[in-house]
Amino acid sequence: MSGARRDSGDDGPPLTEDGHHVVIDGRRWRATDPEIPPARRSELQRVLMAWRREVGRVKRAGAGEDAEATARAGVQAAKVALGERGTPWWEQSSAERRRRWETEVPAPISSQE
Repeated sequence: MSGARRDSGDDGPPLTEDGHHVVIDGRRWRATDPEIPPARRSELQRVLMAWRREVGRVKRAGAGEDAEATARAGVQAAKVALGERGTPWWEQSSAERRRRWETEVPAPISSQE
């Protein structure tokens, strides 16, 4: 996609010119809110990956629809906190953005053992 950019020194996927989306295999995905402090961003990404693993675990275990729905809700909560879902971060005020990323997003119990 032409016009994509990425800040120097960052080896992540390229961003669209407006910085709102990453481009992966020619497809646009909403970018993580760049204002999230690095430590919180890392924590939310860790929780997101734990919930993604939990989705796979409950599916493989045949744990049922309720367990899978709970795991998928955890993925959703982490993605919203990162600004990748929900109201676009570029449409939120600074206070709304801060509230979003500061919202508690617990990790799945299976990852805390």
